[in-house]
Order: sequence, then C-alpha cells, then structure tokens
Amino acid sequence: MYVIDQFTSFGLSLYATLISPVNILVLVGATLLGIIFGALPGLTATLGVALLTTLTYGVPTETALIALLSMYVGAVYGGSYASILINIPGTAASAATALDGYPLALKGEAGKALGLTTTASFLGTMFGMVVLVLLSPLIIDLALQFTSFEFFLLAFFGILISGTLSSRDLVYKGWIAGFIGLFMSTVGRDRLQFFPRFTFDISELDAGLEVVPVLLGAFGIPQIIKVLVNRQPLARPKEFARILPEWGTIARNAKHIVRSASIGVGIGSVPGIGEDIAGWVSYGVARNTSKHPETFGTGEVAGVVSSETANNACIGGALIPLITLGIPGSPPAAMLLGALMLHNVTPGPMIEFEHPGFILELTAILLLASLAMWGLGITLAKQVVKVLKLPAQVFMPVIAVLCVIGSYSLGLNVFNLYLMIAVGIVAYFLTEMEYPISPLVIGVILGPMADENLRRALMVSEGSFAPLFQRPVCLLLLVVIVLTVMSQIPACKRAKERLTDRVLGRKPRNASMDVD
Repeated sequence: MYVIDQFTSFGLSLYATLISPVNILVLVGATLLGIIFGALPGLTATLGVALLTTLTYGVPTETALIALLSMYVGAVYGGSYASILINIPGTAASAATALDGYPLALKGEAGKALGLTTTASFLGTMFGMVVLVLLSPLIIDLALQFTSFEFFLLAFFGILISGTLSSRDLVYKGWIAGFIGLFMSTVGRDRLQFFPRFTFDISELDAGLEVVPVLLGAFGIPQIIKVLVNRQPLARPKEFARILPEWGTIARNAKHIVRSASIGVGIGSVPGIGEDIAGWVSYGVARNTSKHPETFGTGEVAGVVSSETANNACIGGALIPLITLGIPGSPPAAMLLGALMLHNVTPGPMIEFEHPGFILELTAILLLASLAMWGLGITLAKQVVKVLKLPAQVFMPVIAVLCVIGSYSLGLNVFNLYLMIAVGIVAYFLTEMEYPISPLVIGVILGPMADENLRRALMVSEGSFAPLFQRPVCLLLLVVIVLTVMSQIPACKRAKERLTDRVLGRKPRNASMDVD
C-alpha cells in the first residue's frame, strides 16, 4: 500500500507541474541552458545552478525548483559533448567519458557516442529518481556510517583508481600524476588552522588553486597546442552515424547501466563526493569486470555508458542527504541547498512535515527534466556533430577563448589566467611523456577532502591510526585499496594467473611455451 500511495501522490505532483504552460517553458529553457553550461569548458553545473539561483529570487518556489533542477540535470549531461567531440571535458563529471567517447569520435562514431550518452544519462537520472522516492531511508543509514577516516580513504581511492584506469602503459605514471594533483591541492591556507602552505607570500595563492582554471588548463591547453602544431588533428567523423541510440546496444549494456546507476546513487548519497567520482568508479568497475579490459580507452561503448549513467544517477543520490539531512551530496547540490533556503525551504528531517509532498514534487520535476534532457540531447546532437567540420585552425582558437573566459569569469581574477596557462604548459609536457592528465585533475578536486578529513580524524583520535582498522567501512576501503595496488604489481599478476590456471585446470602459459 505504501508504494501505491507514493506513486499516486507522485502522479498528482506530475500533473500539477505539467498543467502550467509557464512551468513547461521554464523546464525546457533551463534544461537547454544547463546543456550549454555543461558543454562549454569552465561553465559547470555548480556555476550554472549558482547563477540561476540569483534569477529565481521572487519567483514561486515550484517554478524555481523546476528551473534549478533542470539546469542541474542538463549541465551534468552536457559535459559529455565536449568530452566526446574535442577531448576536453566540459565538466569534471564527464572526464571519464572522454577516455572512450573521444576515440569513438575518431572512428567516425561521434553520433553514436552522443546518442548512447544521452540515453544512458536519461536512464541514470530515472534510476536515481526512483531510489530517491523508495530507498531514501536505507541509503541514508549507509551514508551516515562515514566519518572523517572513511572520507579520507574514499578520496584517496578516487585518486588511485583514476590513475590506475587512465594509464596507457605504466600504471605508476597515473599514480604519479594523481599525487601531483594531490600536492597541488595543498597549496593555500589549510581549512582547519588557516596556516599558509606553499604560498610563497603570494596573496592570490592563499585561497588555494581554483579547480576550473586547473581543469581548463590541464585538458584545454595541451589539446590546443597539439592541434595548432598539426601533431594531433581534430576528430572528424568519417561517416555520419545515426544519432538515435541503437536499442540493441542499450540492451546488451543493460548490466552496465543497472550497475552504474546503483554505483552513482550510492556515491551520490555520501555527502560531499559528487558526480565526478561516480563516473570514475563506475568506469573502473566496468573495466575491471570486463572480459576484455584492454579495449577500454580505445572506444569501448561500455565505458561511455557506465560513466554517463553513473554521473547522472548521482543527481538523485545527492538529493537524498540534501533533502532529508540538509547535507549536500555534491557541489551542485550545495548550490541547490542555498537556493532552497532562499525560498524559505529548510531541508532536513522535518521537510515532509513543513512541506508535505515535497520529495514527490522534487521527483516529478526530475522525471520531466530527464525527459526534456533526452529530447533536447537527441535533437541537438546532430547539430553539435557538425562542429567537427570546422577547420581545426578556426575551431581551436575559439576553444582557447572559451577557456580564457571560463577561467577569468571565476571571480574576475586575472591570476586564474596565469594559473590556467602554467598548468596547461606542465600538462602538455606530461602528456608528451605519456602521463595521463585526468588523475592530476582528480587529485586537485579530491585533495582538499583527503587532506582536511585525515587531519581532522587524527585530531579527534589524538594522532592514532587505530580507527582505520577498527571501523568496518574503513577496513573495506583499505582492502579495496590494497587489492588495487597489488593487482598492478607484476609478481602479483603472475601469481593470479597461476591461481586462475589451477582453478580452471589450464596449462600454465610458461609450460605451454616450453613445450613449443
């Protein structure tokens, strides 16, 4: 009966939203604006929700919610455009998508990739919406098990898995890049004692390194340099593939979609993590469980589907702690929290008493926003693919201008331009030495969380690391980290192969080679 009552109330909320032409217009317009914000490098979902919040003051609460959630959904999806077409993630959440999305574009399958990401994003958002209604209490209980030690280990694992998955040859190069980003995140005054670190008496460094200039410099500048010196031509479709997704391909990847959506919701429900980690973890699981992991990074459909499903499913997960506890699950959700309070809606355990039916209303808006996102995404994809027909010498300077605008618009600070250029030059030489750049950016993003939570945990435990081995979630994360590291050690790989051969009754490879 509970489920029936929930869906009945959900239907009424859906009807109330659809009955207003103004709400429908706001829904479509905000979703389109969100896709644009996500697609343009530097204009993230967080920035989009923050800017739109200022425009909703004095607007009815229901209309404001429609605008803000539609912006959120559209922007998280929109980042895949730039990832697939030019290998510059529009948002950090779409960084994992670039690993296989861009190679698909190089093969002339940009339309197919965009169709898949659009459908995967839609299905992920829908899954998160259902969980938001039905499974909120269970996921909240799980998320509340996390303390500072768990947050530190989760951030450290995010950096580690990013380096592991994005390395082309030697995995330690990915780890080194991740730790470089982790070091960069320590620049500035620490958040606990406000002590300056590595600032060299430069006042602009007191606040630390902004993520957006680092993101644009790390991904944008090397790509621009390579294209303009004709060392790496811009991806161009060899033939125009269909945009509408191949439903057979979607069906074959159903297990990836369900698993990635579950991962996205679970990670989103943990306060402060966000869509970028959901995308990376889901991509990592897809690769590690694949029968042919070597195909990932060369245009594997499962990689694109997994990352895009997870980062959009994370939206519903991030709303769970936001609405029920008042704790945002991601940076865009933090902006949404401020917007809700601006409209006299205080998220927390009393939300359903103060605003009956609020969660169902939120869910109805998510459904409509995901439908608008799918429709607009399929419609716009054909036009966006045409961007690839522009000459590289014309297109990449435009990207350079957008990178400059994206960096400078963050606080109107010229120092961010210097930071973007410096990071870009370093990133260019790292890519020339075949060091992956994604782990560096992930290190910058997750570094503050790892640093702050480790130091806070040690303060509470008076310098003792014992809680790491006493808490079940910590032990689980430690085991995963150790197994991840050991899986990359040659001796451990050989031992695993011998064990697998014995279990399956196969002849050891060395033995078969000796016979030959």
